Amino acid sequence: MSGYPGGPATAAPGTRTRPSRRLVRTVTVVASCLAVLAAAVVVGVRALGQEPTVTLLANWTGDDEKDFREAVLEPFERKYHIRVDYQGSNAESQVLGADVEAGTPPDVVVLTGPGELADYARQKHLLPLEDLVDPKDFGTSWAMPLADGHVYWFPLKADLKSIVWYPAGVGEEQRARAARQPAEWCVGMGSGATSGWPGTDWIEDILLQRYGPKVYGDWARGRLPWRSQQVKAAWTAWRGLVGAGGDPALVRRALKTPYDAASQPVTARPRGCTLEHQASFIRGQRAWQQADGRYAPSAQLLAGTAANQAWEVSGDLVALLHATPAAEKLIRHLASADAQRAWSAKESGFSVHTDVRPAPGDAGPDWRRSLARTLRDARETHCFDASDAMPPAVRDAFAEATIEFLAHPDHLDTLLRSLDTLSGTQGLTWLPSVCDGAPDQPSGLSPAPMPG
Repeated sequence: MSGYPGGPATAAPGTRTRPSRRLVRTVTVVASCLAVLAAAVVVGVRALGQEPTVTLLANWTGDDEKDFREAVLEPFERKYHIRVDYQGSNAESQVLGADVEAGTPPDVVVLTGPGELADYARQKHLLPLEDLVDPKDFGTSWAMPLADGHVYWFPLKADLKSIVWYPAGVGEEQRARAARQPAEWCVGMGSGATSGWPGTDWIEDILLQRYGPKVYGDWARGRLPWRSQQVKAAWTAWRGLVGAGGDPALVRRALKTPYDAASQPVTARPRGCTLEHQASFIRGQRAWQQADGRYAPSAQLLAGTAANQAWEVSGDLVALLHATPAAEKLIRHLASADAQRAWSAKESGFSVHTDVRPAPGDAGPDWRRSLARTLRDARETHCFDASDAMPPAVRDAFAEATIEFLAHPDHLDTLLRSLDTLSGTQGLTWLPSVCDGAPDQPSGLSPAPMPG
């Protein structure tokens, strides 16, 4: 420990002084008082530490974190006098993996990957939620029982992915022409440690719209090879749409652009791109707000059909790692209709809770009400994001492969062979299902023709 500048004062060299007995007694008394005071401080700090605290890891940062705190966490803290130690990270999977390995995982986590959560459940890191949450509030496709019969997660937030955004005023014929021109697609593959996932969304949705939920579900559960005719066709279709391996400047732009900045050229003059295949959450980006963004079902532009065969969806899923009283209260709160309604009202996402329904005469924008209806429509088939449903190792390799393919489409056979090899690894955890209400149709269903 450093002393004051210049060091401590010292006696002159070669001299020693002997303290008086009075000074010794004084120092002893002062030291005793300081010891008592220090003990009191320690007791006080420990007492303060008894305030219940729950640790929570999720991926919301910036404005999303602010909205989440204000709408969901602060009301919980006021009501229950429990402090939420929140950590937001864009690399939450990596953070959680490191924390679990170190033996210091959070009490509660919010992840987008049911495949990753299923793997943690298999390793006994997650706790069943049936005593805290009624799975019927969300439906089996969102709160899915695993092979052991237990439910380990539920959605706090949901998004629709089988959609294409475009600026208001761009008509149907103009959209169809733009879909055939790679430069008209707004593409950004960057996302830090998870870069490449926008490419996985493209390939998943193309496969779903061309071949239907049965083929999609088989592939997402490891039952259909990556080198199958259907899956390979989805990759090559994506290549044609976005110009993989074509104009170097276009490919470079897609590879270097972060996913949340891909739409910025929409507001440029002249417009730099017109269409974006991206989930419903992207509507909150400033560019789409300024362009008064509208959406079309992706099948119209990716598969040349009038309507979607099914809808790809994603969710931010809540799971419990430590069953402390504070953590259990937070789980009940996050699963409540009130908390889900408050979060949804911030327009940061949608709730699929059965008791959170749009009110009659809801003044929200048409696009938002339409998306909410589609997410909640029991007559529609919803399929969870396939890469999110896959085991983490396969998911990550898939994302990396889309980046490689975008720059070097001639590597496709090698990439698919590697993914098949990885998917065949023993000990991987695959979900029992990924689609709700999927019709029992043969895997050889003929695809719809691709546009021009």
